[in-house]
Amino acid sequence: MKGKYGIVDIGSNTIRLVIYQQDKSGRLKEIENVKAVARLRNFLLENGELSEDGINVLIDTLKSFQEVTRFHQLRNVKCVATATIRQAINQKEIIQIVQKETDFQIRILSEYEEAYYGFLAVVNSTSIHDGFTIDIGGGSTEITYFQNRNLKHFHSFPFGVLSLKKQFVKGNTPTETELKALKQFLQKQFAKLPWLKGKKLPIIAIGGSARNLVQMDQARKQYPLKNLHQYQMDLKDIVNVKNYLTSLSFDKLKQVEGLSKDRADIIIPAIEVFLQLYETVEATAFILSRKGLRDGIFYEELLKDIGSPIFTNVVEESFQQLAIDYEVDLKHAFQVTNIVYMLFRQLKDQQIGEWTDVDVQLLRTGALFYNLGQYIDPESSSQHTFYLLANRTIDGMFHKEQVELALIASFKNSSLFKQYVEPFQQWFSKEEQRKLRFLGALIKFAYHLNATKRDIVENIHVKVDEKGTIHVNIYCNQNWQPEQYQVEKQKKHLIKVLKREVKLHFLPINTKMMQLI
Repeated sequence: MKGKYGIVDIGSNTIRLVIYQQDKSGRLKEIENVKAVARLRNFLLENGELSEDGINVLIDTLKSFQEVTRFHQLRNVKCVATATIRQAINQKEIIQIVQKETDFQIRILSEYEEAYYGFLAVVNSTSIHDGFTIDIGGGSTEITYFQNRNLKHFHSFPFGVLSLKKQFVKGNTPTETELKALKQFLQKQFAKLPWLKGKKLPIIAIGGSARNLVQMDQARKQYPLKNLHQYQMDLKDIVNVKNYLTSLSFDKLKQVEGLSKDRADIIIPAIEVFLQLYETVEATAFILSRKGLRDGIFYEELLKDIGSPIFTNVVEESFQQLAIDYEVDLKHAFQVTNIVYMLFRQLKDQQIGEWTDVDVQLLRTGALFYNLGQYIDPESSSQHTFYLLANRTIDGMFHKEQVELALIASFKNSSLFKQYVEPFQQWFSKEEQRKLRFLGALIKFAYHLNATKRDIVENIHVKVDEKGTIHVNIYCNQNWQPEQYQVEKQKKHLIKVLKREVKLHFLPINTKMMQLI
C-alpha cells in the first residue's frame, strides 16, 4: 500500500472521515479527521426503519465528505457502518441510495466484525496480553475478552450511549433515580456474560466517550503530558470524574475542560457503563486506546501478507518506525548499544549498582535512541530528544516508561535532568531518579566511546581496587585519542552518581587482559 487512504465510519452518534498518508516507515499517519455529529440513532423509528430525515442527514454528511475525498483524489474509500444501519430494517434501501447519490459504497459490519476490529486495534497498539476491550457507540456496545493476545469471547450489546439516554434519561442530565435504574440495568446485562465476572484484568476502552473521560481526568490532575493513548485510570479516578459531573448544571457541564460539547448530554451514562463493567470484572485498570475500529480494519489489510493480522512485538514495531522517521544511524546506535552492554556486564560482575531486567532493556533502548533530537537541531539535541520521546505516541509503552526512556536518552548533565524530571516528581522516587541519572550517564559515556563512529572499542574490563576506585580498561582496534578526549570529559557524570573515583585506561586490543591493582 502506498499513498493516501481514506475511511468513512458511519456510527450511531458520529460519522467520521479519516484520511491516512503512508509515511516512509510504512506506517499510516492520520492527516485529515473530519467529524459530523449526525446522531443517526435518534432517527431509528419504532418499527426499526431509519427515517427519511435520517437518510437525508446521512446523504448530506457523505456529500460533504465527498468533497474532501475528491480534493485528495482518493479512490475506493472504505465506507463502513455499524449498529444503527445494521439494525435498520431498510438497510438495503439505504445502501442503494448512498451508492446512487455519493461516491461511497457502504459495508455493514457484523457484530463480530465490529468487536474484532476493536480488539485488533488494541493488541496491535498496546503490549497488554490479557484483558477486555470495550467500545461504546451510540447504538451498541462491543466487549471482547482476550488471552495471550488471542480473542476468546466477544459480545455486542444492543445499547449505546444514545439509546441508554433515550431509555433512562428524560432531561439533559440524569437524576439520582435515573442513574440508579441505569446502574441496575447494566448490572443485569453484564451478569449475562459469565466470562466477565471477577477476572481481575485491565479494561481497554475505545471511542469518543472513553477519550473524553480521560481528557477530563488529565485536566483535573493537570497531567504533565498530552498523550492519551495508554493513559491509565483506576476505579477511584472514574468515580471522582462522575461525581464531579453529576454535581454540575448542564450549562456548567458543557464548559468542563476535556469534554466535547456534543457529548455533554451522553457522557454520564457512558461513564456509568465503564463503572459497572469495571466493578463486574474487578478490573486492575482502565486504559484508553486511541486506536479503534478504523485502525483495526487497516491493520487487517496491512498485515495480510505476513500471515497474521497481529504484530509479533508491538514495542519493537514502534521502535522500528521511530528509527526510520528520525533517520537513526543504526550502525552507530548498535555499536553504542554493544558498548553499554559490555559496561553493564562488567559493572554487574563487580557488584556496582543494583540491576534488574527492566534496567537492561531500558539501557538498550536508551542507547538506540540516544541523541535522537539531533535530527531536528544538533545544538539543542537533548531538549528535542526528551520532548520527542516523552510526547510522541509509542505504541506498547505506558507513559511512565516513555518518560524513563526520554530521561536517559536525553541525558546531558544533572542540571538538565532535574529540569526535565521536575513535572514528573510524583512519578519517581529519589532512588528511581538516581538510577535513571546513572543509566543516562552510562549511555552518554558509551556514546562518546564511539564519538568518531569508527567502532574502535572491542572489549571492556572493569575492576575495583582496594581504595574503591573503579578502573575501566578499554581495548581498541585503532587510535583512540579522539574517543579518550571525549570520555575523559564525560566520566564526571558517572563519578557524581557513583560517588567513587573512575579511572580510564585505553589499551590496544592485542594487549593481554591485565588485572589492575
